[in-house]
Amino acid sequence: MLSLPSPITSIPVTSGLLCQKFKLANGLVVLITENPIADIVSARIFVGAGSTREPLGQSGVAYLIAATLTKGTHRLSSAEIAEQVESVGASLGVERAPDYFLLSLKTVSEDFLDILSLAAELLQYPSFPTSEVELEKKLALQSIRSQQEQPFTLALRGLRRSLFPPGHPYTQIGPGDPDQIAQLQPADLHQYHQTYFRPDNMVISLSGNLKAFEAVQYCQQVLGDWPVPKQPLLPPDGLQPVAKTPASTGPSSNTSITTQPSQQSIVMLGHLAPSVQEPDYAALKLLYTYLCSGLSSRLFVELREKQGLAYEVSGFYPTRLGPSHFVVYLGTAADNTAIALTKLQAEIARLSQQPLAVEELETAKSKLLGQYVLGKQSNAQLAHLMGWYEALGLGIHYDQNFPKQIASLDVKAVYQAACQHLQQSHISLVGSDTAVQPWLAPS
Repeated sequence: MLSLPSPITSIPVTSGLLCQKFKLANGLVVLITENPIADIVSARIFVGAGSTREPLGQSGVAYLIAATLTKGTHRLSSAEIAEQVESVGASLGVERAPDYFLLSLKTVSEDFLDILSLAAELLQYPSFPTSEVELEKKLALQSIRSQQEQPFTLALRGLRRSLFPPGHPYTQIGPGDPDQIAQLQPADLHQYHQTYFRPDNMVISLSGNLKAFEAVQYCQQVLGDWPVPKQPLLPPDGLQPVAKTPASTGPSSNTSITTQPSQQSIVMLGHLAPSVQEPDYAALKLLYTYLCSGLSSRLFVELREKQGLAYEVSGFYPTRLGPSHFVVYLGTAADNTAIALTKLQAEIARLSQQPLAVEELETAKSKLLGQYVLGKQSNAQLAHLMGWYEALGLGIHYDQNFPKQIASLDVKAVYQAACQHLQQSHISLVGSDTAVQPWLAPS
C-alpha cells in the first residue's frame, strides 16, 4: 500500500473552512476543502492545456477534445459513460479555456469514488471515436457560422485582432478556425492529449463532505499510478507581452469597422491590460468593478440611466496567464453611434485625467470584496477558485493575497494604473454603413 503524502500547506478560505494542499509522487496536486454541511462533493480537475497550447495549424483541437472526451474510452462507450453518471444523479462536464482545460463533477459523497474513477478513466484513456469527432466538427462549424452573424461577436473579433498580433491564441473566438477544424482528425486529438494530459500538469480540487485523508487516498488510488512522461513539459507559446499600437487619430490598425445591416450598433473600446501575475492586475480589477459591475456602476448610471445612450452597457477584463484586455462596450441605436463612442471614450479618458474620489474608490472596494466573498459560498465555487489559482501558478494563498491587494489600493495607485494601461484605446464598431461611415477610410 502506498503511503499518503503530508499536506504541503493549508489556508482558511471561508466560514472556518480550511483548504489543504497535497502533492502525489507523480506530481499531481490535490486540494481539499472539507465541508461536511451537506453530503455533496464537488471536484474541479484542471489540466495545463487550452487553446494557448494548440499546435500551429490546429486551432480548435482543444475544443474538440473537450467536446469528445466523454464520448468513449478504451473500455466504455458514450452511452455507458452517460448511464454511469446519470444513474446516481451525478453531474460531469468538460470545457476548455484559453489557459487551461477543465473537467467538473459533482456527486453525493457515497458515489464520489466511483465518479472520480470514471473521471480518471476519461482523462487517461479517451478513445476519441471518429464518428463523434466528425459530429462535433460539424456542430463546431455550425456554431462558427452562427457567430459570424452576431454583432457582439463581430465586434469582439475585430477588437482582439487589433489588440493582438496575427495568430496569437487570445484572438480565438468560439471553437477555433473553421478551415483548421475541418481538417482535424482523431490522431490530432490523441497527440494533443498525450502531450499535455499528464499528472504533473494537473490539479484536482475537491470541496465537500470528505476528509482530507480520504480525498488523498482516493486520488492516490485512481490517479497515483499514472506515470509521468519522460519528455519535459514545454510552456505555452505565444503568451509573450504584446507591443501597443501607436496612437492614431484616423482609421488605422487600432480601429476595426464591420458593416452589418442593422438599426443598432455595437461600440467597443479595448486596451491591453496586465496578466494575472503582474502588479497592476488588482488595480485594473477594481477599475473594472467601478466602471462595469452592476446597476450602480459608472457606465450604467451615466450612459444608460442619465443619458439614455445604451440598451446594453458593460465590459470585461478576463484573468489571463498572458497579456489580457480591458474592454468596455455598449449597444446603441444606429443614430447614436457617434455620440455613444464619444461619451464612452470620455469615460475612459476621465480615469487617466483625474483620480477617483476617495468615496468612489472605497465604494468600488466594498463592492469587489463583497462579490469575492459571495463567490465562495458553494462547494463548486470553492473547488473551482482554489483549483483555478493553483492551475494559474498563483497558489492557494492567492485567495488571501487578492483581497489584501484590493484593500491596500489607494487613489494614487489606481490612478497610476489607469494612466499606464487605459490611455491607448483600440476601437471596434459594428453597424450599418450610415452609422459607421465617419470612421471608414476614404476610397
